[in-house]
Amino acid sequence: MDTGLLVLRVVIGLVLAGHGAQKVTYLFGGEGLAGGTEEFRRDGFRGGVLTALAAGAGQIGGGLLLAAGLLTPLAAAALAGTMTVAAGVKWHKGFWVQNDGIEFPFVLIVIAASLALTGPGSWSADAVLGIAWPGWAGPAAIAAGLAAGLGARVVLHTRGELK
Repeated sequence: MDTGLLVLRVVIGLVLAGHGAQKVTYLFGGEGLAGGTEEFRRDGFRGGVLTALAAGAGQIGGGLLLAAGLLTPLAAAALAGTMTVAAGVKWHKGFWVQNDGIEFPFVLIVIAASLALTGPGSWSADAVLGIAWPGWAGPAAIAAGLAAGLGARVVLHTRGELK
């Protein structure tokens, strides 16, 4: 069980951190902040810069925390929140990724939620530091991440920042 959680945390955490880094740097084939801004504009965000920075920071920070198994509910909430915004933007394109749909963000939300519920396992920074999360922390993290993502989408749309 601990080995499986470690592999899942490290792979998904590092993939998401790299995905976030692409939005704000030239790492991993990214096009820097200008490229990340343009990506968000193509997705319907009017400003783009703040959105690229927020998404990049949430994905990099949440991904690295998840990979380390440190502050796992917080990491899961950050990732669920950013992926909820992504799913909201792609919602009108349907489910499947070949149509630029929500499939990839959906799977990442489910993985983040699952790790929030199971915990990071014994081979994690949380375990090494003796951080034991109460049973309500996982569901609270999921709810907070989803609420933050939906709230951000509503605020951006209401302010005219999102078409």
